[in-house]
Amino acid sequence: MTAAPKSASDGSVDHEVLIVGAGFGGIGTGVQLTKAGIDDFLIVDKNDGIGGTWHANTYPGVAVDIPSIYYSFSYEPPKKWTRMFAPGAEVKEYAEQVVDSYKLRSRIKLGVKVESAVWDEQAHVWRVGLGTGETIVARYIVGAIGALEIPQLPDIPGFEMYAGKVVHTSKWDHDYDYAGKRIGVIGTGATALQLIPELADIAEQLTVFQRTPIWVAPKPDFPIPKAVSTALLNMPVLRRSIRAGVTVAIDFGLTGIGVFHERIPYLVEALERGGAKGYKAWLRGNPELAQQLTPDYAPGCKRPSVSNRYLKTFTRPHVELVTSPIQKITESGVATDDGTTRDFDVLVCATGFKVMGKGTTPPYPMHGVGGLDLNQFWDENRFQAYQGVSVPRFPNAFLITGPYGFAAGSYLAMIECTSRHAARAIAESRRRGATRVEIKQEAHDAYYDKYRRRGEKTMWLSPACEGSNTYYVNYQGDAATIRPSTHLEMWWGNKHFPLDNYRYSVLLSDSAHHPAIELEEARS
Repeated sequence: MTAAPKSASDGSVDHEVLIVGAGFGGIGTGVQLTKAGIDDFLIVDKNDGIGGTWHANTYPGVAVDIPSIYYSFSYEPPKKWTRMFAPGAEVKEYAEQVVDSYKLRSRIKLGVKVESAVWDEQAHVWRVGLGTGETIVARYIVGAIGALEIPQLPDIPGFEMYAGKVVHTSKWDHDYDYAGKRIGVIGTGATALQLIPELADIAEQLTVFQRTPIWVAPKPDFPIPKAVSTALLNMPVLRRSIRAGVTVAIDFGLTGIGVFHERIPYLVEALERGGAKGYKAWLRGNPELAQQLTPDYAPGCKRPSVSNRYLKTFTRPHVELVTSPIQKITESGVATDDGTTRDFDVLVCATGFKVMGKGTTPPYPMHGVGGLDLNQFWDENRFQAYQGVSVPRFPNAFLITGPYGFAAGSYLAMIECTSRHAARAIAESRRRGATRVEIKQEAHDAYYDKYRRRGEKTMWLSPACEGSNTYYVNYQGDAATIRPSTHLEMWWGNKHFPLDNYRYSVLLSDSAHHPAIELEEARS
């Protein structure tokens, strides 16, 4: 007589699947689980609202930096589309729309912070500790915490001594009145270029401290008439055709240049020369300013940015660009290496996030088989994951934004691919009656070796990007945030990976006397 496998309904688990994060990663995972017929899941988030990055980041000027038609799930067109590049509030509305369309709201708990996750090999479950002291037991866990999670504060001497107002862009204080203030901005990345023109409109004096200049392209942004957006969103064939066109353009632009630049080095050089000429034309009459703002690395090394106002903002009389390195922060302001000290009422830190930093991915201890800590494993062995989703020795665990998972382009397109992957693996595990599913070491290693080798030949790790200070390259010197492939390759790999790349096993009900047994591979 064969003992029956433990099931999710026998009281041994609180939820079959626990999803950590209620941003687009968590929402997209909930949708894919629903489509796969998996209903017993819970989404938790430490914030008091859904949307993840788009809930937390509400600084003035926040908006998408790729066309909105591509910044959406293919299966759920937005009901509201007012501009070519949607403002942040509209993206947040879209997150709410998806939640309501797929009836996910009852499965979301907000204000719930995950403190730890521990794999229980004896029960084939994850025991997840919460900030409240409670524990959730789940058969499967999905980490849907995005890369823009842990703010990076300036590592500058004296920073903690500053007595004025300090605000990081990810925690914007809307109750504070910035108008008429002397404002200092540290950072000139993709966030700063959206924020700086807005602050220039209200500040008495705006000073921007630039360590590394950024390439900025013109932003073809314009209002979308309601009649046009309604017609387009209600014509699936046309909408999908436009979306496909944008996808192909981004693949050729970002992926083609970044991943395959060795084959077309002349194109990278031409773009850099053209960009420098464009800056001079944009800032004609200000050759010194143009030189200060022009990067000396190739376009595409950092996150591509678009703006029609950023460069021109520095020509305004009350806006100052400082390129002398910051020496220290004083009680009242900022001292630079050229011997100048400037006083401010407000210091704005547009200094980004710890992307795949040491001990931050995930931002809590996660212990797999034998107590192996995921952050420690990545620190000692480099960031790696099969399709950006699964890591050996972490059974029943899936990532939505893992290493080597994101083919540059739309983050939502990547989420759609990797969340489908996770749901497919969980559904197959259920179909086989398994209680444990784990990526096989050889399948993982083959994927990792392929994309790491390809990654070493990308532009991001080439001399063309030296000095760019890009977050695409982590503290280990790897471009682990990027899957060096086309969008099509990412989509196909996650949708059609061999199910037998995973190992499935079942925990017998009398586990004290019968160990887990491995299930046979799927028959073709």
